[in-house]
Amino acid sequence: MDKKHNPINFALIGAAGYIAPRHMKAIKDTGNVLVAGMDPYDGVGIIDSYFPSADFFIEPERFDRHLDKLRRMAMNNKSAQGKKVDFVSICSPNYMHDSHIRLALRNDAHAICEKPIVLNPWNLDALQVIEKETGKKVYTILQVRLHPVIKALQEKIQKGPPNKVYDVDLTYITSRGNWYYRSWKGDISKSGGIATNIGIHFFDLLTWIFGKSKECQVHVLAANRAAGFLHLEKARVRWFLSLDESDIPEDIRKTGKRTYRSLSVGGEEIEFSEGFTDLHTDSYRNIIDGKGFGMMDAKTCVEIVHNIRTARPIGIKGDFHPKLKKH
Repeated sequence: MDKKHNPINFALIGAAGYIAPRHMKAIKDTGNVLVAGMDPYDGVGIIDSYFPSADFFIEPERFDRHLDKLRRMAMNNKSAQGKKVDFVSICSPNYMHDSHIRLALRNDAHAICEKPIVLNPWNLDALQVIEKETGKKVYTILQVRLHPVIKALQEKIQKGPPNKVYDVDLTYITSRGNWYYRSWKGDISKSGGIATNIGIHFFDLLTWIFGKSKECQVHVLAANRAAGFLHLEKARVRWFLSLDESDIPEDIRKTGKRTYRSLSVGGEEIEFSEGFTDLHTDSYRNIIDGKGFGMMDAKTCVEIVHNIRTARPIGIKGDFHPKLKKH
């Protein structure tokens, strides 16, 4: 646990989600308190492991009312000031992030939002206006930037030859069953599709390391698979994303693993499969210290996945990823 301080009050939207426990752990590990959670699904027994006294709501309207009540109590009663929510953590489905960020700011709280912070670049412009109006900040979780291996790579590239352009291959395959396509994640209007849902982490780290996008080509774009070419300031990137277990290399598949991650820079494999355990906690520490990543830090990757989602695939030609040879 972090050094003792007056606990900061958090609320959490999407408490039943897959990523929510990492946020609960981060709140607890930084010595703070979850005072309220919300999710339409009420199977949230995981809260008992962290904050059993937290209030819980299944209707967003009642949750919003609760935050507003705590805010108004703090305004009118000094003894109630310690109950106001200071941060709202957002782990809801992608298409709801914009609305839930607005809910947080409207209740005089900072927002901490999972990726993708929004689905469309122009949503960020509108949220910037609300930031200025409310004086509250919108943070996003870009935890892969905090990974020691990725930080070391970024420093190496920054200290390397200024005009060098690296050849990069990115491969990310994470197997998903039939449930995925029946859930909101399988609906491109709600998730943003495969490039947004599973790829945005990687497009963020690539642009953070190698600079802004100069060209974006899409070779294949389907519900379960996408591939393309990205020309960055310091890299030529061939990327491949898949939800199909058959795309995992056979030797890896035989071990029973259902995920395969590979990042190759100039022919050198960058291994970063481990070391993700406490990155959300590190993210929270930075945010609490005023050093977290803001909306504009995420703008480039939001633009890239939007461009991929709306692109017309050119087919398997040009500088395409080697995995496409089997398709």
